[in-house]
Amino acid sequence: MSMTNQPSVIDESEFTVRRTIRIAAPIEKVWSAVTEPEHISKWFGRAEFDRAGVGARGTLTFPGYGDVPVRIEAIDAPRMVSYRWSNDDAVGLLPKEVDDGHSTVFTFTLEPVSDGTQLTVVETGFDTTSDPAANLESHRQGWDGELDKLVALLGSSS
Repeated sequence: MSMTNQPSVIDESEFTVRRTIRIAAPIEKVWSAVTEPEHISKWFGRAEFDRAGVGARGTLTFPGYGDVPVRIEAIDAPRMVSYRWSNDDAVGLLPKEVDDGHSTVFTFTLEPVSDGTQLTVVETGFDTTSDPAANLESHRQGWDGELDKLVALLGSSS
């Protein structure tokens, strides 16, 4: 049985993108997929971090886009992890470090459900980017594509 997941939605007044999906895999497996670099790299960008835990710094590398600086902001295993990144699609040059004044935060929240795990991503802070409307739309499309890959990856191995 394949679960149909709804696409991402933008809240223009709050400058957020949100998407909730269901994955046919246990919460521990989904937690690994969104927190461990070797698993993140299988569906998102190639992930590298200097260490584990809050405050860890690293990069997500996307082919043809470059190295996006990332920092882990909060963790409540296995329920919630929050990342801050300087991923502004309307700016050509990617900074070497996360710029606190011009960055967005994406948070994964996991919840066990009868047939697997419900995962919600909320990305906030687009009002700090160079072109909020363009970045909201770009990231809305991005979360649709990336999370569909996660569903396919985890749902197929059960």
